[in-house]
Amino acid sequence: MPHTELFPAIEPYDHGKLPLDGIHTMYWEQSGNPEGIPVLFLHGGPGAGATPGHRRFFDPAYYRIVIFDQRGAGRSTPLGELKDNTTPLLIRDIEKLRHHLGIKQWLIFGGSWGSTLSLAYGEAHPEHCLGFVLRGIFLCRPGEINWFLYGLQNLFPEVWREFVSRLAPDEQRDILTAYYRLLTHPDPDVHLPAARAWSRYEGSCSTLLPNSQIVDYFSGDTVALGLAKIEAHYFRNNIFLPENSLLDNVHKIHHLPGVIVQGRYDAVCPIVSAYDLHLAWPRAEYIVVNDAGHSAWEPGIQAELIKATEKFKQIL
Repeated sequence: MPHTELFPAIEPYDHGKLPLDGIHTMYWEQSGNPEGIPVLFLHGGPGAGATPGHRRFFDPAYYRIVIFDQRGAGRSTPLGELKDNTTPLLIRDIEKLRHHLGIKQWLIFGGSWGSTLSLAYGEAHPEHCLGFVLRGIFLCRPGEINWFLYGLQNLFPEVWREFVSRLAPDEQRDILTAYYRLLTHPDPDVHLPAARAWSRYEGSCSTLLPNSQIVDYFSGDTVALGLAKIEAHYFRNNIFLPENSLLDNVHKIHHLPGVIVQGRYDAVCPIVSAYDLHLAWPRAEYIVVNDAGHSAWEPGIQAELIKATEKFKQIL
């Protein structure tokens, strides 16, 4: 029987803060086996940050587990900073971390926005990638962003109504612009409640069945502020990449192994994006979890992600 349970909780054997430029500093950590196969965990959002639980998707006896918080997220500073925060700069940051740690190649693991960044990084630097484990595929196409802002009301009308309730009726015609104005307001009494509302909205739609723990996590100030501000910033700028560039350039990683894990009833990142990626990257294994939504902590998705990291032990 394949291993499908989270590995035991572990602490990093190494961590630090890496200056990126005159503004941003990156938090990074390593855990597991210092001599093991390197694996890079890319968190979601953008802006959500990583957690200790994310170390547990990987066998610590086999993998050298590298985790970091992206610009403006989590333990990286300054929290929620939008200046000089773009996808090309995140790709550059990953390369800076790779050089800093002396890693030649690594397995790339990412879900939701982490899948977006995984593809963007892999297409820019395929020579440094061993393969990919991707979950809850988000290609950041205009239709996907529009679905997140408006389409979700078809499945979560109560949650969506709460999300837009702080906006005037005319503002609800352009939710992104209205929320961006609130999220970038200098007064914490304005931007913090807006950030909590945005993040709580996403967390409430992330699981097949209601999960108060997930919602509470998304409602915390650090997660909410990083997630809401940076997501709105990236959505307004079409993630700073040409439209459809991730699918248009996926041929650059066709030669690399990949696993795509997708919840059938993922409301945040609907399955059509994962299916489109599957069609564009036929070598990648495509796994649909029929009783799951978006979250990596859904039991079926969690099990398939761990099975994938275990399978790569036989490949790498």
